[in-house]
Amino acid sequence: MARRPQTKPRKIAAQGRSRATVDALIEATARILIKDGYDRASTNKIAAMAGVSIGSLYQYFPSKEALMAAVVERHTQDLSQVARDAFAKVAELPIETAARELVQAGIDAHRVDPKLHRVLDEQVPRTSRLDRVDAVVANACVAFRDYLAAHRREIDVADLDLAAFILVTTLEALTHSAVLHRPDLVAGERMGAFVEEATRLVLGYLRGAAQPVREIRGKARPSRVRGAAPAPEEEGSDGDVGSAGSRA
Repeated sequence: MARRPQTKPRKIAAQGRSRATVDALIEATARILIKDGYDRASTNKIAAMAGVSIGSLYQYFPSKEALMAAVVERHTQDLSQVARDAFAKVAELPIETAARELVQAGIDAHRVDPKLHRVLDEQVPRTSRLDRVDAVVANACVAFRDYLAAHRREIDVADLDLAAFILVTTLEALTHSAVLHRPDLVAGERMGAFVEEATRLVLGYLRGAAQPVREIRGKARPSRVRGAAPAPEEEGSDGDVGSAGSRA
């Protein structure tokens, strides 16, 4: 069985000079990832771009995977900060305003080095340290649930945990795909339309989710083919009581 690569740093930089070396190595790893991709990245390339010896690299990081984990950790910290700032900003705002701000925050988060975000998402294997990406989503779910609980009178959902999970994962998927794969949808004049439509989606769910599916289905009536005779009413229905009585 192949050994799992080490993803923890060998030592933590404490001095200013050593921190500068570590920062240079992490930044170089990110640039190499964007330029060459994960498979072609190597510790030799990273050390050369960072301007340090390969020996200095191995003093702090035991493997390429450890460097990747450090890049992921730093990137997710940046994303988490955008989310924390957004939830702090909307804490006291009504749901209409908050929904729009949170959609915008999702776009802003994915614009934090989007090229790096895409490589990390699509190329870097999942290791024990890369689960920090999932932690960003989990923390956002907690923050969204807390917001919904504080604004309970403005919404119409029964399960706040479920609602937070659905909205966070939906907005994450929407903004991720738009920024990384369809940037034209969040550029120029189309940006406003994207934010508006996503906001309508959030508000529609929060204010209409309590209506049971069976109730919605009960209101739907089958369409009738043009020119066809109406279906006969069942005997004993409310509209047929009087005529049935007269025939008795």
